[in-house]
Amino acid sequence: MSGTPGVWRRPREWSVAAQVFTVTALFAALVLAAGLAGAYLLASRDAEHEASARALAVARTIAATPAVQQAVVGDDPRATLQPYAEDVRRSSDTDFVVIMSPTGIRYTHPDPTRIGKPFLGHIEAAAQGGVVLEDYSGTLGPSVRAVVPVKVDGQVRALVAVGIGRAAAGERVREQLPAILLAGLGMTLVCGLVVGWLTRRLRRQTHGLGERQLREMYEYYDAVLHAISEGLLITDLDHRVRIYNDQAAQLLDLPAAARDRDVRRLGLPAPLAEALSGEGTREDELFVTAARVVVLSSAPARWNGRTLGYVATLRDRTDLESLTGELDSARGLTEALRSQAHESANRLHTIVSLIELGETDQALTFATEELQVSQRLTDSVVAGVHEPALSALLLGKAAEANERGITLQVGENVFVPRDIASARDLVTIVGNLIDNALDAVGSAEHTGERIVGFDAEVDGDAVVLEVWDNGPGLPEGAEQRVFERGWSTKDEGSAGRRGIGLALVSQTVTRLGGTLEVDGPPGARFTVTLPGAVRPVTTPAEVTAP
Repeated sequence: MSGTPGVWRRPREWSVAAQVFTVTALFAALVLAAGLAGAYLLASRDAEHEASARALAVARTIAATPAVQQAVVGDDPRATLQPYAEDVRRSSDTDFVVIMSPTGIRYTHPDPTRIGKPFLGHIEAAAQGGVVLEDYSGTLGPSVRAVVPVKVDGQVRALVAVGIGRAAAGERVREQLPAILLAGLGMTLVCGLVVGWLTRRLRRQTHGLGERQLREMYEYYDAVLHAISEGLLITDLDHRVRIYNDQAAQLLDLPAAARDRDVRRLGLPAPLAEALSGEGTREDELFVTAARVVVLSSAPARWNGRTLGYVATLRDRTDLESLTGELDSARGLTEALRSQAHESANRLHTIVSLIELGETDQALTFATEELQVSQRLTDSVVAGVHEPALSALLLGKAAEANERGITLQVGENVFVPRDIASARDLVTIVGNLIDNALDAVGSAEHTGERIVGFDAEVDGDAVVLEVWDNGPGLPEGAEQRVFERGWSTKDEGSAGRRGIGLALVSQTVTRLGGTLEVDGPPGARFTVTLPGAVRPVTTPAEVTAP
């Protein structure tokens, strides 16, 4: 064992390509060997059949010759038939031609000393008028022989035996052996080329990895793919889905047969589908689906300088985005209360100063008017809005609007039942719509009185919420795009929240089974219709639970 003493090293593992090459080569060698052996045996059998057929044909020809038939009934058949038999043997390339009596006494033989002696072999069937074909070892060695009767006037008067030695048949096989070996060599070369090509192709496909390495790679790949909490989606250069994990399927609501389908034909929102089919690099971009807010990062997948496709990671930010919106509302409420406290302090100083100046009646009138205005708004909201969180939101937005020089008008007959939706959903819908309206009328382009309105009423079995403003309104043709993720008439905001608010509103309304409409100009009016007394079965937190 070489290497550092005391350190065990794993022996180098054969690659899959090498294993396939070895097994295939051995199998091909065995097949070729078996083929050559089979070809040799087949040639030997064919040679024996050919020798047997030739011997039978020569024997029948001799038996049908008139001179032979006359000689076998003559007084001395040996003298006449021996020269004839030898001439036929030499001309027919056979090893022996023996003409004998029906009892097997030879009239002819290649060895004259054996004439008159019994024939060695089976002749019973031929003596009865039949034919004998057999392999037999006689006086001249192993041979393939045929024995036929010589009939004169219908009676068997003699027998003819013609034989071809097995050595002669083997010689014919040996003559064919070079052709058999040449065919085997050709097949070996062809098999070698095919196996070599397959091996090189397999080595490229498996990158020269061994069986254990491939198994571990797949096991780790599958484990990691399903263990990560983020969604992972990989597309090829034609933007067809190649790989995705369970989290990606859940976040994007992918169909069961999403693999190999174009990502643009999976029913995803257009901006998200465009981002997933893009060829650039994206980092932490927010997108809104039918039920979620996801953060997308994507980049080309490269290997050895070649782009294979595109990798996208997805994170669920539905809860975080909703909580961020609530936090923004809470911050706005805090700022509004701070400004209201500051304004109340100024008014209190004014009242105190009027009293010190002796203007008691004027101080009382000033204090009463301010109290009545504030109390009317509070009474209207508390009486009509049965969701405390929404009531607090409206009062806070009123204070915020006042701080920004904007009038927030709440309808006198406003009514929002408690069970229309969850507090979080109502805050998401109304808060984002009012924020959008405040930003619209608070822009530098808007002059004159700045008004934002909110109203709510029950219409049959539905509740209709309206938020309107007298701002510049939406650009022409923007009614269909206003709810798209990233679309906004404002400057680029911080924290990446530009163009998210109205998309969240649309998502929430759709999830609640309601409708959302927008009108204008002049100004802009958003109308939300929600089914009455219907609360979603799941909260946003439950929706996003894995």
